[in-house]
Amino acid sequence: MEEKYLPIGTVVMLNGGTKRTMIVGFCPIAEDGKRYDYIGCLYPEGVVSPNESLLFNHDQVEKIYAKGFTDQEHEEFMTKLKEIIIRKENE
Repeated sequence: MEEKYLPIGTVVMLNGGTKRTMIVGFCPIAEDGKRYDYIGCLYPEGVVSPNESLLFNHDQVEKIYAKGFTDQEHEEFMTKLKEIIIRKENE
């Protein structure tokens, strides 16, 4: 598997899944306080209702169908995101 985190817009199949998922955000926190790597929505439908979002971790990605767009701004964001995650894990 590739280095996490995959870009916004990446379309994946989750382990045991039957429908593809598109990544729409990073590091969501569930109601129970658990942090996940990604928040996604069903592909190709997109976000139909905020109550139907999928929370999942990088190790649950079985297959990558298409990677989302990346540029310098994305790379800078990823650097900051990784720094924040490392800092939180060390607290």
